[in-house]
Amino acid sequence: MAAAATISPPCALLSYQGLRGALVSTRTFQSAKNQRQCGRAVAAPISAKFDLKPPPYPLDALEPHMSRDTISYHWGKHHRGYVENLNMQIVGTDLDGMSLEDIIILSYNKGDILPSFNNAAQIWNHDFFWESMVPNGGGKPSGDLLELIERDFGSFEKFSAKFRSAASTQFGSGWVWLAYKANRLNVGNAINPRPSDEDKKLVVVKSPNAVNPLVWDYLSLSASVSSFHRVVKLIMYLCSWKS
Repeated sequence: MAAAATISPPCALLSYQGLRGALVSTRTFQSAKNQRQCGRAVAAPISAKFDLKPPPYPLDALEPHMSRDTISYHWGKHHRGYVENLNMQIVGTDLDGMSLEDIIILSYNKGDILPSFNNAAQIWNHDFFWESMVPNGGGKPSGDLLELIERDFGSFEKFSAKFRSAASTQFGSGWVWLAYKANRLNVGNAINPRPSDEDKKLVVVKSPNAVNPLVWDYLSLSASVSSFHRVVKLIMYLCSWKS
């Protein structure tokens, strides 16, 4: 789950199963890039234009918790702007023709962020956000996800409090995420790398600006804005725990 600060919209959620296929290793991205570059040597240039995806419900479907005007403004202005700007940035470059996820990983550039990253990541964040809400949603999840939340946070109420706290203390523009941290070795100690205590657990994490879990090898489960009142509404009334 994630929360976005300032002008970013309230919350987005994707199911644990649905996210398993969302992340691809950097090696896979590099391999795909190499294949595309080889193909371009003998084929005509490929140009791919990203489209602005509409929310998967009418713009007034989330009222009274999120108004038609709010969705229209964030989707029709901010989200649209990210799409249009990215299309202009990548045309004729090595990124042209790549998937959105490829562009995000490659332009994040291990933290040495390239110009196209912000627009690409914000497109992904907003697509994820809209698809993670549903009319008459919210409340507690059920099944495996609830069991994981209770295992890793103690209770749903403790998770909710931690998530709201993270959102309300996010400095500046950014997102707060409920994510699943895969089993990764901490290579900070190259001689004797050890797994982190957070491996294979749900975690609440904050990210600045457009940064999202794709660049951490985390599986994102939900996203939300850092406005305290919006996060409360999101969890109570809008989150689609079954997306």
